[in-house]
Amino acid sequence: MGNLLCCVQVDQSKVAIKERFGKFDEVLEPGCHCMPWFLGSQVAGYLSLRLQQLDVRCETKTKDNVFVNVVASIQYRALADKASDAFYKLSNTRSQIQAYVFDVIRASVPKLNLDDAFEQKNDIAKAVEDELEKAMSAYGYEIVQTLIVDIEPDEHVKRAMNEINAAARLRLAANEKAEAEKILQIKRAEGEAEAKYLSGLGIARQRQAIVDGLRDSVLGFSVNVPGTTAKDVMDMVLVTQYFDTMKEIGATSKSSAVFIPHGPGAVRDVATQIRDGLLQASQA
Repeated sequence: MGNLLCCVQVDQSKVAIKERFGKFDEVLEPGCHCMPWFLGSQVAGYLSLRLQQLDVRCETKTKDNVFVNVVASIQYRALADKASDAFYKLSNTRSQIQAYVFDVIRASVPKLNLDDAFEQKNDIAKAVEDELEKAMSAYGYEIVQTLIVDIEPDEHVKRAMNEINAAARLRLAANEKAEAEKILQIKRAEGEAEAKYLSGLGIARQRQAIVDGLRDSVLGFSVNVPGTTAKDVMDMVLVTQYFDTMKEIGATSKSSAVFIPHGPGAVRDVATQIRDGLLQASQA
């Protein structure tokens, strides 16, 4: 119907390429236009001005000889003021962009190790964008943005990388655990040393108190009972303690403590040993 009425409609976000007798005439903006077909005018085609995206998957290898698939997303659009160039100069825009992406990626990634390629994704994307911008501007296209959305190593390589990462984390965990156990042992040893030190102080004070008590008892007994010596008092005290101890041992049915020798005649030997030890402690 539009051709019969010599009218043509151009939709929003599009432009139409008008030819006259097969030669480019003008670019038609969105709206309704007169198209006198009987004068040789016709619409050669339409060109979208919308933002388009092309995903490109490129296989290449890194400097350390790891094959990877680099996935790039190219966002581009045709320029309205260069619509004739975009329409006539390129027959397959997407193939042209893909060829430039392949060229830049395969020139950039082989210079990098695998880990560096992951870290420098933005640099690779910038190199692709700069190259595309220079090349495609001559054909009436604008490169809006270039993204390196993924770098995919071989499945075996990814598994190996995960195992390396897991091993490193396990090694770190083992080091931390060993360090914690070391700290616990050090603190335990410090605690035991402090406990033994305090126990030694307690034993020393206990013995000193015993010595002081015995000394006071001997002195008091010697004063109140004339003619007795310190040796006589100590023998009597030791015999008393000996019998008290034997009484406590006998009162316990399940006692396993035995004095060797345990006869009464051995009290003198025991008394001599204890007295000598106490006297040496008092002199120290």
